[in-house]
Amino acid sequence: MRKITIIGAGQAGLQLGIGLLSKGYHVTLVSNRSGEDIARGRVMSSQSMYDMAVGYERALGLAWWDDTCPPIAGVHMRAGNSAGETFVDWRSRMRAPGQSVDQRIKMPAWMREFERRGGTLVIEEADLAALERYAESADLVLVASGKGEIGQLFERDAERSTFDRPMRTISLTYVHGMKPRSDYSALNISINPGIGEYVNFPSLTLSGPCDIINLECIPGGPMDRWNEVSTPAEHLELAVELIREFFPWEAPRCERLSLTDDLGTLVGRIPPTVRKPLGKLPSGRKVLGMADVLVLNDPITGQGSNNASKCAMLYLDAILAHGQRPFDADWMQQTFERYWEYAQWVARFTNTHLLPPPDRVMKVFGACGQNPALAGRVANAFDDPRSLSPWYYDDAEADRFLESFAQPA
Repeated sequence: MRKITIIGAGQAGLQLGIGLLSKGYHVTLVSNRSGEDIARGRVMSSQSMYDMAVGYERALGLAWWDDTCPPIAGVHMRAGNSAGETFVDWRSRMRAPGQSVDQRIKMPAWMREFERRGGTLVIEEADLAALERYAESADLVLVASGKGEIGQLFERDAERSTFDRPMRTISLTYVHGMKPRSDYSALNISINPGIGEYVNFPSLTLSGPCDIINLECIPGGPMDRWNEVSTPAEHLELAVELIREFFPWEAPRCERLSLTDDLGTLVGRIPPTVRKPLGKLPSGRKVLGMADVLVLNDPITGQGSNNASKCAMLYLDAILAHGQRPFDADWMQQTFERYWEYAQWVARFTNTHLLPPPDRVMKVFGACGQNPALAGRVANAFDDPRSLSPWYYDDAEADRFLESFAQPA
């Protein structure tokens, strides 16, 4: 029985670990927090997931919230200004609904399931010495969560990293009391060019169905005021104030908001980064990174947990296909390159939204309002961003794409 050790008990690490257990591998999972610690802690992300990624959970028997988590049925995108004038406004259902389950619910439940299926769960803050210990005893060590000295094992890939600094100050707010949409639940995206973005969708949290608000604030801009906040109540107050000022068309849904809990807020900055996949330990042994450790995106397009699920499934298939052969550096590099074949399109999609919107993209978004088939195509790109290429990134291709959706006069 091959021995696999995974550092990190998030979406990627747990999904991969449980998948390997189902195939007869001996799996050790190392987490710096227990399930109880996670359940009692602060929200960690917004974790919107779409059909392909949730489908991988279902294949492993891990999608336990289909009946209780409110669906994300479609996409509604708007762009406008602080005067309330909108120059883009379109909506479309997706082929299949997505969902967002608070990781304070999902991760503890999956940790219990991991142990129930025979996995070894170790609660410790893994450092380089711990990695050396695990690398000596395991056939393969995967790093699915890494900060400090572990994170420094994976060199930044300057050629594949578009930015070298955070492009947004990000605030998450978990709320009850948002006025329901009149049509269908949706991933609501509003853009105020040069100012920032509003992203909202339904979720399931510890206290039941809720909504998550993600405000993406251009650093140093008029929305970047989170240094003024010191209490949960002030956080909510500022969030509502910013929505009223910069996204007034969304304000009527936000008149009676309350926090789901005092730990239902988060503020931070993420530098979008691609890292090289192999970490070399002092002994010379190598470990393989995965998911956010290697391809870290801003959450503006909601791809983080989707990437984690897809990376976990790809790594699972690669490990199974490798049989009893050694997990050498060539295999590690090739496995990451297969993941990068997908993840590069997610990074490109996300990074495009961190820059001033190109005219071609705004032209397509504008046309979506008059063409339901086109709107549906764009809405489903959140499930698979590969479908945006080449038209999202090339003026001539965008024109050809629009022509292919031209409606008869």
